[in-house]
Amino acid sequence: MHGGFPGMVAEGNNNMIHPTKLMRGAFLALAILGTASLAGPGIPLLGAATVQAQEQLVGSVLFEGNRRFTDTQLMGMVNVSSSGIFSQQRLASDIESIRQAYDHDGYLAVSVTSRVENTADGRVRVVFVVDEGNRAGIAAINFTGNNAFQGGNLKGAMLTKETGILSWLFKDDGYDEQKLAIDRERVRLYYANRGYPDAQVTSVGEYDPARNAYFINFTINEGQKYTFSDVGIETSIPGLNTDALKGSVKTGQGSRYSASDLQSSIEDMSYEATAQGYSFADVRARMDRDAANGTFKVTYLVDEGARIYVERVNITGNTKTRDFVIRRELEFAEGDPFNRALVVRARRNIDDLGFFSAVNVTTVAGSSPDKVVINVAVTEKSTGEYGATAGYSTSDGILGELSLTERNFLGRGQYLRAAVGASGSGRTFDFSFTEPRFMGLKVSAGLDAYHTISDETNTSFYGSQATGGQFRLGIPLTSDLSSTVFAGVEHKVIVDTDGNPTYQSSLVSDGQAFNKAFIGYTLTWNGVDDVKKPTTGLYATFSQQYIGWDQNLIKSEGTARYFVPVIEDSGIVASLKGQAGVINDLSGNGVHAVEAFNPGTRLIRGFESRGLGPRLNSGEYLGATMYAGVSAELNFPIPAVPESYGLSGAIWADAAWVDGLPRIGTGGAALSAVDAGSQDVPWRTSIGASLIWDSPFGPLRGDFAHVLNKSTSDRTQVFQLTLQTLL
Repeated sequence: MHGGFPGMVAEGNNNMIHPTKLMRGAFLALAILGTASLAGPGIPLLGAATVQAQEQLVGSVLFEGNRRFTDTQLMGMVNVSSSGIFSQQRLASDIESIRQAYDHDGYLAVSVTSRVENTADGRVRVVFVVDEGNRAGIAAINFTGNNAFQGGNLKGAMLTKETGILSWLFKDDGYDEQKLAIDRERVRLYYANRGYPDAQVTSVGEYDPARNAYFINFTINEGQKYTFSDVGIETSIPGLNTDALKGSVKTGQGSRYSASDLQSSIEDMSYEATAQGYSFADVRARMDRDAANGTFKVTYLVDEGARIYVERVNITGNTKTRDFVIRRELEFAEGDPFNRALVVRARRNIDDLGFFSAVNVTTVAGSSPDKVVINVAVTEKSTGEYGATAGYSTSDGILGELSLTERNFLGRGQYLRAAVGASGSGRTFDFSFTEPRFMGLKVSAGLDAYHTISDETNTSFYGSQATGGQFRLGIPLTSDLSSTVFAGVEHKVIVDTDGNPTYQSSLVSDGQAFNKAFIGYTLTWNGVDDVKKPTTGLYATFSQQYIGWDQNLIKSEGTARYFVPVIEDSGIVASLKGQAGVINDLSGNGVHAVEAFNPGTRLIRGFESRGLGPRLNSGEYLGATMYAGVSAELNFPIPAVPESYGLSGAIWADAAWVDGLPRIGTGGAALSAVDAGSQDVPWRTSIGASLIWDSPFGPLRGDFAHVLNKSTSDRTQVFQLTLQTLL
């Protein structure tokens, strides 16, 4: 026998226990058991003295070399400080937690080490040393199998972006498996909303150490394209007016298949049925597929659902926002009938507040079969913004502003903003406050106050100081139409102290004061698919206001712009805009120049500010009492430029008509002083091209213009830099 237990020997084929070795083994066992009892339960037998020596109190925790995460953020990742007792096991676990946080954010080459220092009071100081290395980016995102849509369009639907010139600011080019899973679903939904319900999307990420970047490859199986054929509505609820539900249907015959249009139709139909008094109406879509013709026949089934009531609504995660701010977006309360479509709409309403980074609404069974509990879990995000911005405008020169904005003031959902601005032509001081639910109604109420200082310039022969304010009410009329009613006052004092007689105003005098009180309304129609980047629909505004006190007139202005995609999902969008304004004098004395329109680049591009319209022989601008304009524009993505750069282009053509003289004679000027060359061609036209940048500071556009038709005295310009606006 070549092996055995201690205390046993082999002699031939007989095994005997040696008495001396047996006694030694017994004493050894007793010694081990005695040591274990003294050490206490849960303490390892071997190395016990070493562990006890390491269990010192932690005096402080420090971090070195960290730039991506603050000390406070890293402190939340470690446990060695919260436990208060130092151990190598906790230290190793904390090092791995920090490393994983950096790895999750794209820092694959990060190195995390530690240094333990003894302090005078017998405690230890733990120092985590971080060598972040270079952050790994996304070198390229490639697509295979995308025959229907270009890769640029698919990239636009994703959260993950390729590394670009602004990646250091947005940090959106990190490789994250969880975010890629969301991106796969977003690409799938992109297809599902554009005619491809069976699209399948997979992705693979490959890391290139030489470039410290990832290559992400998406493989897409598009499947067959489908359109909607016949659309019908069937109901088993007596008295339900199905004709009223037809207006909620967005899946028109012949239109391409869209999962979002289906869901939106179901939600809107459920909402309409509830408005008719059928709170338990349940809407489902029956889909009959015709693969041979690539169509879906849709039948919306409106039936009486289960009579379930909302027992309780639990709201969690709102550490700042008050409960009532969230509850007023639900459109239902405890004890009301449960309608799943209203729950879906409530989640969207809460998300649209912009106060939360995540909104999750779930339902669980209540205390009885006919009751349900709704849980609303939110994650707060920062709603306060402060800072300084700078820019440049071809009309005002260098611009600057200091502002403080809070979109959720005191957690009550109120909007508060205070700003101080300056430019080459003046200064502004603004204050604005808005209560979104005035007196608990779906009506917003706001107060605006301002003080503006306008300097004398080459285009404006006089300056002014104006102080005013207004009260406004915002009233939703329909889902697309809203109204704003406003009233206010303003006090303006003219400043005309320029010693150069060439620029002495003939319309006003220094120190002259103008007071006005005004009341009016604005109607806004918002029928576009996306306010920030519209591709289809109509957006229009119409405003009228009565101005009294020193004046007696009515101002009316209207603007409308219609968008239509030229090639579906290509990013090429055409738009047609029309605008007009007129001032009706009720006093019989004419409209004073301080209240006249000053149409410029907003009406037609290629002209300076105050560069077109009636003016005096001295060059002083008069303004106009009537104007009209039309503009056609074609927007398109720039080929070979990554979508993440936010650059696009446009070509356009403008035409404008300006007419109507304001009152002349305040400073001694007469009708004969009007420059005939400023009105010899009432219609102006221009064409041009633009470069548009969706910058972090707002959408900027540079317009290059060529004027085709103008009056003799009009002042033109080739280039202008402005903010991109919807109208």
